[in-house]
Amino acid sequence: MVSRRVVRRRRRVLVGALLGLALGGVLALRGGDERAPAPAAPATPAVAAPATAPPVGDGEGSPEPQPSPSPREEPAASPDALAGVLSAEVPDAGTGRLLTVPGTRAPAVEPAGADVVQVRVQVEEGLPADGAAVAGTVMDVLQDPRGWGPDGWAFARTDDAEGAEEADVTVVVASPDLTDRLCAPLRTGGVLSCRNGDRAVLTWYRWVNGAEGYGEDRAGYRQYLVSHEVGHFLGHGHDPCSAPGEPAPVMLQQTKGLQGCTPNPWPHP
Repeated sequence: MVSRRVVRRRRRVLVGALLGLALGGVLALRGGDERAPAPAAPATPAVAAPATAPPVGDGEGSPEPQPSPSPREEPAASPDALAGVLSAEVPDAGTGRLLTVPGTRAPAVEPAGADVVQVRVQVEEGLPADGAAVAGTVMDVLQDPRGWGPDGWAFARTDDAEGAEEADVTVVVASPDLTDRLCAPLRTGGVLSCRNGDRAVLTWYRWVNGAEGYGEDRAGYRQYLVSHEVGHFLGHGHDPCSAPGEPAPVMLQQTKGLQGCTPNPWPHP
């Protein structure tokens, strides 16, 4: 016969077993772990680095410096403008008043024993001319080493200012009408230049238009015109063409034709 104490003990064992089975089922349903896992932190999206660094200016927030623009080249002055021709217009007459271009210029080279010729430049009022440029052209020709210098001459420019040197020769640029009057008794028709006394008179008509033998080389013709008329002042007469194809003597009347020679504006080319 089984005792009551044994029965009670068996009941406790059975109840414990039943409770263990029940607890095991609950744990199985909860995943076998009483502690719920902590929620994962949201991932931070990665920011891709730029392929190249942005441009950096000279200061914070300043734009990237740009290259400086190339300096604009000014158009070169034409040979006519350099000679003082403001317009190709050739009026028959100006006012008839001669204006001395102010300013002086020392001899470029003064060889020992050279005679210095003081040159005054005058331009008739009323011509479309830049007097300073006309005077500069005249002196550039006279002081050129291909000019009369090798013959023992040096040239300086003077004006009518107080204390200025007295002029030996005056180079005048005048309208056709005044040229004809200043060259009398030589008849120029306003299209030829002359030397009369201490004046070398250059007609504006030729200063602007040149001569047929020089074609479009009006700068070369002006060099001839100054050299030729001042050559007369220095005592030189006219020379003929020495041979066809040779450079024309500067004292040939090249305005009237070249006689078979080639144009040449210099005493010593």
